[in-house]
Amino acid sequence: MNTSLQYNEVIKNCRNVFLQKTSDYGTSWRVYRTISIVDQIYIKAKRIKTIQEKQHQKINDGIISEFEGIFNYAIIGLIQLDINDEEVEQLPVNDVAKRYDEKVTEAKKLMTDKNHDYGEAWREMSQESFIDLILAKLLRIKQIISNKGITLMSEGVDANYFDIMNYAAFGLILIQEGKHKK
Repeated sequence: MNTSLQYNEVIKNCRNVFLQKTSDYGTSWRVYRTISIVDQIYIKAKRIKTIQEKQHQKINDGIISEFEGIFNYAIIGLIQLDINDEEVEQLPVNDVAKRYDEKVTEAKKLMTDKNHDYGEAWREMSQESFIDLILAKLLRIKQIISNKGITLMSEGVDANYFDIMNYAAFGLILIQEGKHKK
């Protein structure tokens, strides 16, 4: 298995959806505050958890689109952290694409470094664990927000978004391999 190629493959679809929605809606997400982005990711992770537990869904969008949404909202969160609130709300699509690619590059490097140290342990994890880890990361971000962004020992909001991106990518890779539910 070539994790790097698999990562690129699953992210390609995330990127296409993101840029197509940016073409349709512009960067309307620029109005989101960090807590709103966290809540959007929470909704998607909670839906996956509910589908996992009930083993039934009534809406056609499956787990794949929810993982892709989680990945993309985490990128929105990272881009928002980089942009001053006073900057323009509408960003050109080519600027958004550049920022998106920069965040993916950072996330992929982090994934590669962690895979080196952890021996790709994620390949043996359950889809349920990825969702629980994402939900835990969201709770950490909420705590950091209530601490006004100050942490004593912990990584900041950005590190949690990067981890969320990679958990979502791992979920997508294992779905692609047929090891997890769609």
